[in-house]
Parts: sequence; C-alpha cells; structure tokens
Amino acid sequence: MEKTITEIEYTPEAEALARFAKALGHPARIKIIEQLLDLDYCYTGEIVDVLPLAQSTVSQHLKELKNAGLIKGEVCTPKVRYCINRENWEKAKQLFTGLFQ
Repeated sequence: MEKTITEIEYTPEAEALARFAKALGHPARIKIIEQLLDLDYCYTGEIVDVLPLAQSTVSQHLKELKNAGLIKGEVCTPKVRYCINRENWEKAKQLFTGLFQ
C-alpha cells in the first residue's frame, strides 16, 4: 500500500530546508536578510526606514525570519536589535547548495 504525503517521514534536513525556504519566500524578507548581512546588527526602525512597509508589517516579517531561525532578536529596551543567526545561515546555505547540485 502506498503512503500518503502525510504519512511520509521527512528527514530533519528536509524539514529545516522547507522552514528556511518558507521564511525566504517573500521579497521583503529577502531585503531584510540582505540588510542584516551587510551589518553586524540593526534595529527595527532602521529596517523600516529602507522598506516601503508599515512598522507592523516589518515586525511580522522579522517574526517569520526569527521563527525560522535565520535571524536573532535581542531586546535592548525600548528597541529590538536584530542580526543574522550565523550558525543557521550557514546551515541554510549548505542545505540549499545540496538541493541545487
């Protein structure tokens, strides 16, 4: 009997790759990642300044990237400082490279 898609067990690598791909699936998130790669860190307001989006929308995109593990956020009252999660960024690069080879 064939397994349905919900019965298939996925590897942790496949699940991580899907999580990273989903988080990178919006152009605003790509722009955020590009900005963070150019800097050691930046604050939410600095990201809002370069995107033509409302602060609440940018915050939602930051939340998605953080939940996927691609960025880290540190509360520096009253602001939040964001940076690339270098360990997971390297993992994502390796997984994407393996997929496209």
